Amino acid sequence: MTKSIGRLKLGRSLTTKISRTIIFICLIVLSALMLMPFAWMISSSLKSDIEVFLFPIKWIPANPKWENYVNIWTLIPLSTFFRNTVILTVVITAFQLLTSSFAAYGFSRIQWRGRDLIFLAYIGTIAVPWQAFMVPQFILMRQFGLVDTLWSMILLQSFSAFGVFLMRQYYLTIPEELSEAARIDGLSEYGIYARIILPLTKPAIATLIILTGTFVWNDFMGPLIYLSSQRNMTVQIGLRMFMGLHNSLYSYIMAGSVLAILPLALMFFFAQKYFIEGIATSGIKS
Repeated sequence: MTKSIGRLKLGRSLTTKISRTIIFICLIVLSALMLMPFAWMISSSLKSDIEVFLFPIKWIPANPKWENYVNIWTLIPLSTFFRNTVILTVVITAFQLLTSSFAAYGFSRIQWRGRDLIFLAYIGTIAVPWQAFMVPQFILMRQFGLVDTLWSMILLQSFSAFGVFLMRQYYLTIPEELSEAARIDGLSEYGIYARIILPLTKPAIATLIILTGTFVWNDFMGPLIYLSSQRNMTVQIGLRMFMGLHNSLYSYIMAGSVLAILPLALMFFFAQKYFIEGIATSGIKS
């Protein structure tokens, strides 16, 4: 009897190991397929234009052309584009973090009449497509005289219903007893928000920073509509302009694309721990 039980446990253990190995191999294959376009982009950025579309693909160039990464800065004002993109990303992310965390505190930690109804109505705006209010927003910015300025992008993107939802869901996982104890000690709601709630929500903050920063950095339609002069263009619009002027310089286009995604890759690499934790825990309690 004991031997039969031991064999059964051994068989289950072996089956578990085999299934985990198969899943691991499948994940490696899928990851390789997803990373292949990025590998081709990096490889092409170090080639001449003739070598980019050679078949079979030569993944490692014999003579890497590192000067492609230098020349791209002189063909277009890439430094200006990067400066504008960094300004928009940092400022909009900071504003969204402030407005979303502050609104989420009111929707989760303070009791007031109509709170849940207003929260539902606000979150419902996520379902409204951007194309539905694109024209009214443009007319509004034009009346304010903010078209072709970075302020138009900052004002339109400083508030996020999804950011409020994300922060609120994380706030709900924090025990209410902490806030009650702080109120008994005489701490105001602003003090509880700044000194207790925010320090405990680092994963949610990191998640919101990564999601917002990625969206703003990669945004194409917004800058295309509101920013027309070259001095205000972002990286995405600048690369599109470069493709229009030099549509045959594929190696330079690839070099510019690598430079464009590098900051996002570094940001996610250093904050991935908090990002995964924030996504995993933001839906625990509703």
